[in-house]
Amino acid sequence: MKTQGISGKWARGRLGEMLLEKGLLTEKQLGSALERKLRTGRFLGEVLVEMGLISPEVLGETLKQMIGVPYVDLMKATIEPEALALIPEDYQRQNRVLPFHIEAGQLCVAMRDPVDVMVIDDMHILTGLKILPHSCFNRELEAAFNRVHPLRKTVTNVLHALKDIERSQEQGEPTVNELLHLAEDAPIVRVVQSILSAATAAEASDIHIEPKEQLAKVRYRIDGMLSDQTVVPKQFLPAVISRIKILAGMDISERRRPQDGRFTYASDTGKTYHVRVSVVPMVHGEKAVLRLLDQSGLMTSLDRLGLFPEQMERFESLIHSPHGIVLVTGPTGSGKTTTLYAVLNTISNDALNINTIEDPVEYEMESANQEQVNPKIGVTFASGLRSLLRQDPDVIMVGEIRDQETAVIAIQAALTGHLVFSTVHTNGAAEALTRLENIGLESYLLSSSIVGIAGQRLARRVCRKCAVADTPDPITLRMLGVKASELAGGTLLRGEGCEECGGTGYRGRIGIFEVMPMSTRLREALVEGAAGDGLHQIAVEEGMTTMFESGLRRALQGETTLSEVARVLVADNLASRHLDSMQSHAA
Repeated sequence: MKTQGISGKWARGRLGEMLLEKGLLTEKQLGSALERKLRTGRFLGEVLVEMGLISPEVLGETLKQMIGVPYVDLMKATIEPEALALIPEDYQRQNRVLPFHIEAGQLCVAMRDPVDVMVIDDMHILTGLKILPHSCFNRELEAAFNRVHPLRKTVTNVLHALKDIERSQEQGEPTVNELLHLAEDAPIVRVVQSILSAATAAEASDIHIEPKEQLAKVRYRIDGMLSDQTVVPKQFLPAVISRIKILAGMDISERRRPQDGRFTYASDTGKTYHVRVSVVPMVHGEKAVLRLLDQSGLMTSLDRLGLFPEQMERFESLIHSPHGIVLVTGPTGSGKTTTLYAVLNTISNDALNINTIEDPVEYEMESANQEQVNPKIGVTFASGLRSLLRQDPDVIMVGEIRDQETAVIAIQAALTGHLVFSTVHTNGAAEALTRLENIGLESYLLSSSIVGIAGQRLARRVCRKCAVADTPDPITLRMLGVKASELAGGTLLRGEGCEECGGTGYRGRIGIFEVMPMSTRLREALVEGAAGDGLHQIAVEEGMTTMFESGLRRALQGETTLSEVARVLVADNLASRHLDSMQSHAA
């Protein structure tokens, strides 16, 4: 019988007990970690480190005492090529092992299950060396796999197994039966699995598979930016797309019309992802985009979003309003959904009936009753919201206000004693009011129903592992309208690029916000016909910290870079508007 390793049930209780005995955790901290562990399905030790309750070094030493093997931090360890080459990549991935060092006739191997005697014996026979197992985190193991075994190489090696079924261009399009056979063939299954596995290990939010004339490109969106990962030979693209269609419950015989689908993917790190799939026919074949929704990542807390203390105070007063509408604005991919889930997670309690209408439901919340938009059967935001009002709600979350009908029903709900949260696609907080007027809402209805608006963007964080002091270039300063003398006293950093950040200098993202409560002056100005810029100016005069100011402060604290602030904000003219406001205020 195979053992369960350091992530098995036999170790979970012992680890918690040992940390409590050592005084390294409190009962409350362990309880919180166990709750997250049950919710995410991950190893308790990984959860404790992720929550910042213990360090990797402390965890490693505790595990060594428990199971008698040392711990290795694969993010810091040097992986020797000669050690890596002793065990085939397929065996490493299948058995979750990674050889990293040879010493005195011993092969040091990082293992997900460091007490698996059968695997240890196999490696001894393969290499002729004594195996010295080390424990490691599965997340670090997967990241190391994709660092030392590039996706491009993996895909190429796997597809070599399909040489006997390659098709020439003259043979034309494969039949449905041929596609079905290829999509179920082991090499194609492994290609798709490798693409998904590498994407989740890299914490990508999207996978793009793009057909070109001679090949198909695979790109990942990581921290909001697309980057090339590998290529798939053109003759295998139909089989790869068909495999994705099968997973997503689509029709593989339909190749002329767009299709949408979804499936659930359990990564090697123990995380569960809901994968939304869109397939659209292009000139050179079908393009697939897979949105990866990390079910643990969406449930964050307000204090991790990136609000400054004065912004947090304003925002919390809005979300605890007895009734009214609270809006979150920003372009696609700016983190609005994450903010709304954090809000619902913050205010939820047994006394509230929280209902949502979403497109799609990205995270299943135990504390909320969630409905999904389905236009095929007539369930739109408007019809769904109308139905929810008959469910005796206290709080309603509408995924997005897209049209007049949805907006009118939301206003009616707010005016009849409900607290409504929703999103609008605009550049800033003040523009949301102009947008709602443009779709046909009267200003007096807006002024009496909306209690506040938050605008937001996501900026990439400087990688902490390779951060060095930064000196901004004149072009960036000119774009931002900032003088070098104004940056005195700040801590400007940039990432040089390392293995952990994939050479980008960035790792993760942080929110940049502005929070605009609807004051009496703003309500009066709205009714009198003030435009977005005028409303923004009033909010600034009343003490609103703008997104531009937030971004600049984050850069001066070394959390992001000035060039990243310029990339995120200058295109939307938020920097120039900030300067205009400051000049007007000074005058």
